Amino acid sequence: MGKNNKKKSSLPHEKHLLLPPHSTAATTPVVDTHTHLLTTYSWYRSKYSTGTFSDIYEFVRGLYVGRNVKAIVDVWCEPPIARIWKELADSAISPGDRATMWGGVDYWFVMGVHPHEAKHYNDEVEKTILEAMAHPRCVGWGEIGLDYHYDHSSRPIQQQIFARQLRIAVALKKPLTIHTREAEEDTERILKAEVPVDHPIHIHCFTDSPELARRLLDHFPNLHIGITGVISYSTNTNTAATVRHMVSRPEGPRFLLETDAPYMVPANIYDSLPEVKGRLPLCHTAMIPWVADFAAASGIDGWDTARIMRRANENARKVYGITIN
Repeated sequence: MGKNNKKKSSLPHEKHLLLPPHSTAATTPVVDTHTHLLTTYSWYRSKYSTGTFSDIYEFVRGLYVGRNVKAIVDVWCEPPIARIWKELADSAISPGDRATMWGGVDYWFVMGVHPHEAKHYNDEVEKTILEAMAHPRCVGWGEIGLDYHYDHSSRPIQQQIFARQLRIAVALKKPLTIHTREAEEDTERILKAEVPVDHPIHIHCFTDSPELARRLLDHFPNLHIGITGVISYSTNTNTAATVRHMVSRPEGPRFLLETDAPYMVPANIYDSLPEVKGRLPLCHTAMIPWVADFAAASGIDGWDTARIMRRANENARKVYGITIN
């Protein structure tokens, strides 16, 4: 417990969540391949109880429209899965609804059970996921995997549920969204045992060793590595090193851009927000260009922000089938 005499951090005004236009995003579409939209909106309401946006649709239209956000992949991974998943997915089926409700943003989603929640996986949860897999806006199964940092579920249970979900997703030919943290040996072993080499895979928010990334990229030709705002954190050097390795590969970089919102606010975004005092309470999709900015500045010649975003958008099409209209 902290001491009560600590100065309470100031919450920036809500207006600062509407980011200044980014010069690259003006001409290069923004695609976020991993965001937790319901959690992001819930964080927003908890921090700004009298805030401007009364529902998720208003939040998206208010913060993403005008910032060239073209597509998002929403992630549902905490059982029991909230039934609002279907309301959001259904609202994005028709082009007319996407235009009016989502402001023209293409809404896609994936569903699975996160390793933290593996102990809660059961037949009923699986039934919900299978229902979701048949939805026309569903583009993958995830996020699933192993997390040995927190061990919220026991490691044997994590491994069992990871393999179970992989088998079903592979049978359904669904792209995989993978979470791995401090579990390199077991993640690699299980993936290689359960997943065909040509299956589309997204290793999301990569922070493990560049050596693991190299081995996975070598083995799985359709595997891609997700880059979030964590690349900008001084405590993490693995992600930038992995980006440099990907750029050096003969086939070119297999990276995806993502926010993992509401987590992982890019540290470099404050350079564009000189009026902000304190720290923004949440990340959101319109921050993608700042993730690309930091990647471009991480020691890779010939790859500016725009080129990184274009390549990531091409890779999003390869992994998830996302096309930008």
